[in-house]
Formats: sequence, C-alpha cells, structure tokens
Amino acid sequence: MGAEAEPSKPREALVEDMHLAGREISTAAVNFHAVVAARRGLAPTDTKAVDLLLREGPLTHAELGRLTGLAPASVTGLIDRLERKGLVRRDAHPDDGRRILVVADPEAAFHEMAPLFGAWVAELEALYGGYSDPELRVIADFMHKAAARQSALTTELAEETSSPR
Repeated sequence: MGAEAEPSKPREALVEDMHLAGREISTAAVNFHAVVAARRGLAPTDTKAVDLLLREGPLTHAELGRLTGLAPASVTGLIDRLERKGLVRRDAHPDDGRRILVVADPEAAFHEMAPLFGAWVAELEALYGGYSDPELRVIADFMHKAAARQSALTTELAEETSSPR
C-alpha cells in the first residue's frame, strides 16, 4: 500500500536514499518553519521553542538552553521576544524562588500558529491515508527514534561549543 523498496535495490542504495530523503525533509522543514516564523515576526528558533514548551511543559532557562542548544544570553533574548508576543510567560519556580519557569500559553500559540499549519496538516493526513496502520507504526517509530538521536547530538554539540578548549 505505501512506498515499498524495490526488492532488487541493494542495501547501500537504500541507505543512500534514506540519507537523501532525510536531507530533503530537513531542508523542507527548516524552510517551512522559517516562512511560518517570519509571517509572525519571529525566528524559526522562536517557534520551535514554543513547540518544545508546549510538548515538554514549563522549562527553566537552563533546560530551554539545553534542549535548543542556545547559549544563555540567546535563551534570554528568545524568552524576551516570546513574552513580548504573548506566547510565553515567566513564572516563579515552585521549588526555588531564584529560578523562573518559562511557560507557553497554548491558546495564544494556537491562535498565532494554527492558521499557518492547517494546509500542512491536511497534506500530512492525506499522505497518511496511503499507508497501512502497521506501516504508519514503523514510520512513526523511525521518526521518534531519529528525533531523539538528533536531539541528543544537538545537546552534545552545544555542550562542546560552550566548553573551554
């Protein structure tokens, strides 16, 4: 039902095709998010930070920096921009009054971003229709695992960059 590999295609060619497909989707995603962010007067990192906060829940300044790979000063600027747009707020940390939690406003984020994502979500849902449930499970499993590995490497690279040499 879904896209199946040609039985005669050597594994090396399949792996190369996976690399190419990964590069294509990465470029398409970066470009899409750049345009979406620009339409709202934000940077792509800003919109992805809101997405992280919506998925992960409130985060400290340091946690947001670790997850985005941004330096502390850049995280402060990011939070300031998002707060000015009404997409996040700073709350006192319940266990440590010296720290703050950055909290996304789901309603404001939805209001700002949903109109720009509607057509893309519809395209994805149409695409999903061409795959069986077992195929979608494999695709989702691969995507979750790939995202987790890339996130871990992002953190590792950010730590290497901020470490004295």
